[in-house]
Amino acid sequence: MTRVLVTGAAGFVGFHFVKRLCASGGYTIMGIDNLNDYYDVSLKQGRLKVLESCKNFTFKVLDLADDAGMAALFSTFKPEIVVNLAAQAGVRYSLQNPKAYVQSNVTGFLNVLEGCRHNGVRHLVFASSSSVYGANRKLPFSEKDNVDHPVSLYAATKKGGELMAHSYAHLYGIPCTGLRFFTVYGPWGRPDMAYFKFSNAIVAGKAIDVYNNGDMKRDFTYIDDIVESMERVLEFIPQSNPSYDAMNPDPSLSADPYRIYNIGAHSPENLMDLIQIVEEELGIEAKKNFLPMQPGDVYATYADTDSLEAAVGFRPKTSLREGMKKFMEWYKDYYSVGAGSAQQKSAAKV
Repeated sequence: MTRVLVTGAAGFVGFHFVKRLCASGGYTIMGIDNLNDYYDVSLKQGRLKVLESCKNFTFKVLDLADDAGMAALFSTFKPEIVVNLAAQAGVRYSLQNPKAYVQSNVTGFLNVLEGCRHNGVRHLVFASSSSVYGANRKLPFSEKDNVDHPVSLYAATKKGGELMAHSYAHLYGIPCTGLRFFTVYGPWGRPDMAYFKFSNAIVAGKAIDVYNNGDMKRDFTYIDDIVESMERVLEFIPQSNPSYDAMNPDPSLSADPYRIYNIGAHSPENLMDLIQIVEEELGIEAKKNFLPMQPGDVYATYADTDSLEAAVGFRPKTSLREGMKKFMEWYKDYYSVGAGSAQQKSAAKV
């Protein structure tokens, strides 16, 4: 049984990934999460309730920035693989509470790296973000592109995490794989994401905020495609590459055991098309409040996934309509939408 530590296990991606490992078998899983109140804690607790049926999963409340707690966890559990999904998420929130991003995404990630360094971890897989592409305009975004111009502190901390991981791969030979997620969505998702916020507002009879007057594109990636890619990456451990050409550097490669992959649907969708799907699934036309582009936002995201497919033989394939149908089925069941119940009213307040 391979011992896997999953940080952020009560989060959206962490929850689905632990479920995937439980279903696959062959893993002893330790999950940690600080259960912060960035969004509704009861949703995180609901995810953990589902995971109680997994016999090989143990959960502990722990903050990545807790130096002593993280050191003790690594020392006692001795993970062979670490999957770091814990982070302070959200582009707009980074404008309001920047210190939370440094504490979790920089200081916390350093504790993860130190744990890997001192405990013989054979593979560190960590979540990065499509946000690192920042001011890039060339589409689709490729791992070969320069990502030196972030447009939010969130993006800057994610780029910083990639650089920190590379330094540990170089100094200590820790194999590290970074995954740049593109707008992940699906059942049990994050309430701060647009599709979830739109659903809540429409159910409550409130107007939805539509930025850049609706002229935006996102490479929406369904959660099942994300975790399938992640599981395949677990045992695809990067190796040192002595033939790396340092005179003509390729940002997607390294002389050290370090790789970066995009995980996206390779299919940018119009924001207005997403809104139309939500309206159709709820049977309610949204009241729309059209607004200018917000600080930290970008016009479009679009993933080049050739490197991922070449490495692990998989490319995300779930269409937006198919994936949103599954989300809306979960959403209406979880919040009893359409029954006029207290749950429906509480959903609108999330």
